[in-house]
Amino acid sequence: MTTMKKIANIRTLGRHLFTLIAVFVLSPDTSFGQEMSPAKLDALKTELIKEIDSKQKMTQEMVDMVFSFGELGFQEVETSKYLTDILKKNGFSIEHGISGISTAWTAKWGSGKPVIAIGSDIDCIPKASQKPGVAYHDPIIDGAPGHGEGHNSGVPLNITAMLALKKIMEKEKLSGTLVLWPGVAEEQLGTKAYYVRDGYFKDVDACIFTHVSSNLGTGYGPIGTSGMISVKFNFEGEAAHAAGAPWKGRSALDAVEIMNTAWNMHREHMLPGQRSHYVITDGGDQPNVVPSKASVWYYFREQDYPKVMQMYKDGIKIAEAAASMTDTKMTYEVLGSAWPGHMNQPIAEAMYENIKQVGLPSWSDADQQLAIATQKELNPDNADLHKGLPTTLSPIMKIVPGASFSGGGSDDIGDISWNVPTIVLGYPSNISGLKGHDWASAISMATPIAHKGVTAGAKAEALTVLDMLVKPEIIKEAWTYFKDVQTKDTKYTPMISKTDKPAITLNKKIMNEYREEMKKYYYNPARYKTYLEQLGIKYPTVRSQSVNTQISN
Repeated sequence: MTTMKKIANIRTLGRHLFTLIAVFVLSPDTSFGQEMSPAKLDALKTELIKEIDSKQKMTQEMVDMVFSFGELGFQEVETSKYLTDILKKNGFSIEHGISGISTAWTAKWGSGKPVIAIGSDIDCIPKASQKPGVAYHDPIIDGAPGHGEGHNSGVPLNITAMLALKKIMEKEKLSGTLVLWPGVAEEQLGTKAYYVRDGYFKDVDACIFTHVSSNLGTGYGPIGTSGMISVKFNFEGEAAHAAGAPWKGRSALDAVEIMNTAWNMHREHMLPGQRSHYVITDGGDQPNVVPSKASVWYYFREQDYPKVMQMYKDGIKIAEAAASMTDTKMTYEVLGSAWPGHMNQPIAEAMYENIKQVGLPSWSDADQQLAIATQKELNPDNADLHKGLPTTLSPIMKIVPGASFSGGGSDDIGDISWNVPTIVLGYPSNISGLKGHDWASAISMATPIAHKGVTAGAKAEALTVLDMLVKPEIIKEAWTYFKDVQTKDTKYTPMISKTDKPAITLNKKIMNEYREEMKKYYYNPARYKTYLEQLGIKYPTVRSQSVNTQISN
């Protein structure tokens, strides 16, 4: 290379460096962590709230549409297509089929740091079909699945929030990458550990997860969800005529029953924080044939990784013993897993400040009437639960490391929380005092209660992500908490192996049984303003006796 060319290249490099300096130093309005006055940030937040309010019709349609699909875990075909089509039309780049799961995806928009992951679940509950707005059991299709937890609302919330924020980011030229993703098969704890294992969160700076609740809130610390591993034990014996020659058979069902009996005896000697439950998924074909194959599916739950894995080992040992006693063969497979969740203090505190700014929705008399009627229907003898919808915010949940819990549910957001600073935003779209995982939790989920709660949640989420885009100290402090508090003494170890695969065939048979009939009830927003209108439901529909709408806080 000649001397003149070297000089020219040096000058070109110098110009590039000056441009970079101008972008990152001299032009703060285009960089992450830009200097922004409180007055300007407040003005942008006001604009953001107005933008989300302007999207209420779109939000309602998304919530109602996903409700009408009612798809079980790993089979959320219509749901994922509908949501990703919306995101694609709005400029997001979509990666389908992540971690080998056809209904899983990521949707990205923007560039540069920080990278903020925004997630929520999309699957529903078996046998939870329910007409929305009806305060007693009235299925759309008897026996069909339905959104008996409210997972139809979370991704619509995230889309509403991020489309509004995207408009602000474009106008203000804010640096940052938004990554939306779905929790597929959360009810089976079936996917998030695979997302982590396969590297989808390795470059993420922070994660906000949204989950339906009965109030608007968040919290930090070990939030009390149990760690869990989901395991199916398969036994194989030998068939024979159950009356003519039973001595020639070896019953796989006997092995399942022995395992279950032994496990139930084992419970007496386990710590009180454990939760374990099972279903026999295959008990044979017919009574006059010795079952040659049988399977039992277990959830093992405990408060930390070592205790969960000890339960897992105990289960394998008992299954091996049952196989030995029945002269059958045993294999097992992991179908899902979840670490106990630990949420990030700095992000939660930033979120709660925005929650206070947003406040709870203004509930109508009809909203309160539906809520109280539902609470009375499910808890007729407990007047303390007949409170209606909340009118005051819950305080921020603060749980210090080392706190003890009595056991409870699980969520595989826990795996993500141990790999990147994470919080969960609860938003008020459901009714308190219900038992969960049931048709009753679907009553509010395609009604004004859900629509208003999602809008409120979208505001809190969008405002918090905006804060993280322009206040780098939030993410810096989040990682300090993550490293110096959360993971100081506890390090993440996956419960799944490098060779485990997602159980993508789960629920396929059930959806094949009901999908064609369910298609008749998919929401058509081109013809009907709401899903309630399409179904011909008067809002609210309650039992004939009068309902007292007096609210007690």
